[in-house]
Amino acid sequence: MKIQFVGLPTNTVRAAKVLGQDAYGLPFDHATSDGDAWPCRHCLGETPHGEEYLTLAWRPFEGVNAYTETGPLFLCAEDCEPYPPSETAPNILRSPQYLVRGYTADERILYGTGQVVETPKIADYARNLLENSQIAFVDVRSASNNCYQCRIERA
Repeated sequence: MKIQFVGLPTNTVRAAKVLGQDAYGLPFDHATSDGDAWPCRHCLGETPHGEEYLTLAWRPFEGVNAYTETGPLFLCAEDCEPYPPSETAPNILRSPQYLVRGYTADERILYGTGQVVETPKIADYARNLLENSQIAFVDVRSASNNCYQCRIERA
């Protein structure tokens, strides 16, 4: 099965920037990158040294239910190019392991799918999850801070 890692959709990111508020209605935090670990969840790259980035609470779901987790993430303050969907994991996934789990089409966790997975094994684990027709997508989150990283879909 072919999969693809995807960043946040451009239209969703642009709409959030126009609104200027996070999932809790709070204004974004603004800071300047020192070039170390401020990965944008839209371009799935590091915010360049000296460039402004945003920190905000994000809920990467269309609806709201008990499973629509909210967590912190970073975005480039300036418009950036979207990450081209790829079967290869983005370079921002450089921690030793991540929390990976499958969600149904109604954006609910499919119990038993969430595991802390070693980074080199994320793609294989996601492929296995997506073989299950009940799973619509797979989210990758920080294993230590629960920050949303990216989504994995069927290609």
